[in-house]
Amino acid sequence: MGDLRIGMIGTGMMGCEHIKNLMGIPEARITAVSDPNEEPRGWARLTMDGCYGDVAEFTDHRALLDSGLVDAVLVSSPNFTHKSVLDDVFAADVPVLVEKPMCTTVEDCVSVVEAQARRSAITWVGLEYRYMPTIAALLQQLDAGAVGNLRMFSVREHRFPFLVKVGNWNRFSRNTGGTLVEKCCHFFDLMNLAVGARPVRVMASGGQDVNHLDEWYEGERSDILDNAFVIVDYDNGVRAMLDLSMFAEGARHEQRIVAVGDRAVIEAEVPGEGSIYVGDRATRSGTVLPLGDHDAGVPHVGFHHGASYRECRKFVDAVLGGSQPEVGVVDGLWSVVIGAAAHRSIDEGRIVDISEYGITA
Repeated sequence: MGDLRIGMIGTGMMGCEHIKNLMGIPEARITAVSDPNEEPRGWARLTMDGCYGDVAEFTDHRALLDSGLVDAVLVSSPNFTHKSVLDDVFAADVPVLVEKPMCTTVEDCVSVVEAQARRSAITWVGLEYRYMPTIAALLQQLDAGAVGNLRMFSVREHRFPFLVKVGNWNRFSRNTGGTLVEKCCHFFDLMNLAVGARPVRVMASGGQDVNHLDEWYEGERSDILDNAFVIVDYDNGVRAMLDLSMFAEGARHEQRIVAVGDRAVIEAEVPGEGSIYVGDRATRSGTVLPLGDHDAGVPHVGFHHGASYRECRKFVDAVLGGSQPEVGVVDGLWSVVIGAAAHRSIDEGRIVDISEYGITA
């Protein structure tokens, strides 16, 4: 058993995914879990299957934090709980990996950034798409200058609808932050990372046209947006775009990411064929770059093509090594800012200037 004692706060789908990830990391062991609902705690027991012996169970995360049983925590509770849970985690000053989105509002994200600056333990934000093999390869090629000067960056996600969650909390935008925060903060984080600049304005069009239209909960109809186009202008002149459809189960690839520069274009797909494509302007020809065995050394590939395992592995290494997180609270903030601005653009039918949020981070 490893030396780093980890507590799980929230043991639903992603909580159990992270349990599987941690079970493949010898330096870490799960010593406690917390969830207010019995059914998800049962899922955690089934997932661990006695791997760690007796694991303490709590119905309140504060009791887990006060137990003295954990050195670090992973937070996979519903989006709308992240801010209050992080407040308690920060008071305990233990390292934390918090699932995306960091919070459901820009204001709460700013509060977390300010609070993190006053504490010593690290906060890692779960934006694991950076670690998907084809996306990571695209980012590496960008860093190496393969496209020349990057001018355009686009993400297309054509996928299935939102899954059912405990208590159907994810059927309402007030609980998730809205689809463009809940789901698409991953893609806005990739845009920010690839472009290497701050967004200055957002223009979006979207709606709820197909999914959940006949779903009612306690007399209230689900209000989850299921498709959108989002355009983001950055302060270095680069443009980025998101094309989202959550009623496109028949698509060949769930995601397609394209980076276009003045010299070349890079195309990556998820799941993809284990390669990315680099096309040269001058020769009008391209090269397929194979990734090799990208699952080598990944004991749990899981829902995200090994990305969430790699994220957990890096988090454990950072805690044990005393290093800073690769994905911190400022990254979490800016991934939410673009999503929130996109929702405002849709709701108000206008271009939204990021300056409206008054962010200095």
